[in-house]
Amino acid sequence: MTHLWLRAEQRANETRTGLTPEGAAQLIAAGMKVSVEESDSRVLPTAAYAQAGCEIVPAHSWPDAPRDAVIFGLKELPEDGTPLTHRHIMFGHAYKGQASGQTLLKRFKAGGGTLLDLEYLTDDTGRRVAAFGYWAGFAGAAVAVKCRIAQLRGEICSPVQPYPNADALKAALAEELAQVAATGDRALVIGALGRVGRGAADLCAAMEIDVTGWDMAETAHGGPFPETLDHAYFFNCILANADTPAFVRPDAPEADRALRVIGDIACDPDSAFNPVQVYDRATTWEAPALRVHDDPPLDVMAIDNLPSMLPRESSEDFAGQLLPTLRALPQDDDPVWRRAQDLFIRHVAEV
Repeated sequence: MTHLWLRAEQRANETRTGLTPEGAAQLIAAGMKVSVEESDSRVLPTAAYAQAGCEIVPAHSWPDAPRDAVIFGLKELPEDGTPLTHRHIMFGHAYKGQASGQTLLKRFKAGGGTLLDLEYLTDDTGRRVAAFGYWAGFAGAAVAVKCRIAQLRGEICSPVQPYPNADALKAALAEELAQVAATGDRALVIGALGRVGRGAADLCAAMEIDVTGWDMAETAHGGPFPETLDHAYFFNCILANADTPAFVRPDAPEADRALRVIGDIACDPDSAFNPVQVYDRATTWEAPALRVHDDPPLDVMAIDNLPSMLPRESSEDFAGQLLPTLRALPQDDDPVWRRAQDLFIRHVAEV
C-alpha cells in the first residue's frame, strides 16, 4: 500500500498545502494510506483531514515516518544537514546550480532518499501537471503595485500580509492606488501566455494598468530588450534555463528609464540563468522591496512564496491540478513520476 505523509510546513508565512481533505479522501478510496501532520498554520484545518479518514500524526514527525512513506510538502526542509532517507515530493530548487540545492542533493545522496520535484512533474508535452503560477503572478503583481505606491509616497514598501481572498486583495489595493498619482504607468509582462503571466496581467487589468504582453515570439531574437526600460513595471514570469536571455542587464539602474519596479515573480536570484541581473537575493514578506537605485527609485520585488498571500485559493487550485498525478503514485510505470525520478538520479550523480 502506498503511504503518503503530508508534512506540516516549517517556513514562516507558509500556510498553503498541496492536498485538500477532499483530495485525501479520494486517495484513501483508491487504496492509499494518508497521514497528515498536525498544523496550526495550514490554511485547511487538521480536523477536516481526520474526518476524511486520514491518520493524524504530530507536527514535524516525518523524519520518523516509516521508511516506505512518501513525504509530501511544498517548501524547503529545515537546513540541519541530516541525511534524507525517504522519497520526498516538494519544490527542491536544486537543478539549476543553486548553492542550497546542491546541499539538499548531498543530503539525499547521503541518506539514499529521492527528490520528486514538484517543479519537474511534467506531462508528455513537457508542461507541468500542477503549478501555483497563476496566483504567484496575481499576488506578485499586487506586491509590485504596493512597491510603486510606496515610491510615490517617498517611502519603501512596508511588510505584506495574506488576504482572505482575491476580491479582498483587489479592493484594498485599489483603495491604496487611488491615493497616489500613478496615471500612465504601464507594465511589461514576459511570459504573458503562461499561468504566471496571466495572473500578473489580470491583476494589472483590475488596477487599470496597461499591459504589454510578451511571450516566446517577442523574445526569440535574444535581446537586448530596451523596451523593459520603457515601462514602469517589468514582470519576469518565465522559468529560466540556459537559453534564456538577460531581460534586465546590470546597467539598467543607471540608464534613462521609466522602469520603477521589477516584479521577479520567477524569483531565482542565485541561479546561473537569472535573467534579471540587478539583484542577488530574494525579498521577504517583512521587506518586500530591495532598492537597487535611489534616484529615480528602482525596486525589485522577489518574494519566493507569493501564492501564500492567497493561501486558500492557491491551495485548492494547485491541489486540484495535482490530484490525478498523486493518484498515479502507486504505479511504478507512471511516466510523470518516472521522469521526475530519472531527473533526480541524473542530478544527484553530479554532486
